[in-house]
Amino acid sequence: MSRFFSTMFSARCVSVLLGATLLATASPVAAQSTGAFASTPDNLRRYRECMSLAHQEPLRALPLAEKWKGQGGGLGARHCKAIAMLEAGRHAEAATELEAIARDMGQERPGLRAELWAQAGQAWTGAGQIDKAAAAQSKALDLKADDADLWVDRGLSYATLRDWPRAISDFDRALVLRRDNVEILVLRSAAWRNTGGFDRSLADADLALKIAPDNTGALLERGFTYLARHDKGRAQADFNKVLSLVPPGSEAAQRAEAGLRGEASAGTPPATSRPAPNGATR
Repeated sequence: MSRFFSTMFSARCVSVLLGATLLATASPVAAQSTGAFASTPDNLRRYRECMSLAHQEPLRALPLAEKWKGQGGGLGARHCKAIAMLEAGRHAEAATELEAIARDMGQERPGLRAELWAQAGQAWTGAGQIDKAAAAQSKALDLKADDADLWVDRGLSYATLRDWPRAISDFDRALVLRRDNVEILVLRSAAWRNTGGFDRSLADADLALKIAPDNTGALLERGFTYLARHDKGRAQADFNKVLSLVPPGSEAAQRAEAGLRGEASAGTPPATSRPAPNGATR
């Protein structure tokens, strides 16, 4: 799957950046603490079993969740079904169901509803419908504005849509909540570079490298920014350092090699989609 910021991160690294996907609220522990998805001990047991199966064998979990729903499983059964659809690659269906669950909860449990909207945003991203992802993430932020990961999520959606001012604004908000976070600094550096704001792009990359001198994402971003400024010598130094740090043939190595060839376009891959949910926990 293509990634807008693939000059900086592999899919695994972006997952680390986000802390993990928003499937954390799909865990039974989260449900137990809220009581929203499992109001009785029996429902909690069934929810745990269903969610475990949804992550491991989603196609088997789907009919079980549907059956449980018909037996009065309520939100727990619906949530399990949505996560099973998500894990099975039925992203648009999962997103629609997650949004419906969030709406059906009314005004209760704003924190949990925020997570459901955020999960829906991840699902819309997997479906390639980034405008809907951004809309769902906005709903989540209306309910939970102190979550840096949510600002990053929406910032990445705006970046995919090439709405640079909004992407930068969201990364700004994330950095207020998570000051000097290296990965977010690199994201903002990339966004500034794509607006032509090279000085600000370099400032973010330089700060990231001051904090983490061997961060290959920051080195790549600074290298491509130098390349855009026609500073070939400094760009090559950064690309060569990346090659000394990463395995040959890795994505980072390929990007660095492209930079050494002077391929500035390699620093701005097509903005088609962001990483899809991978089942990790936030």
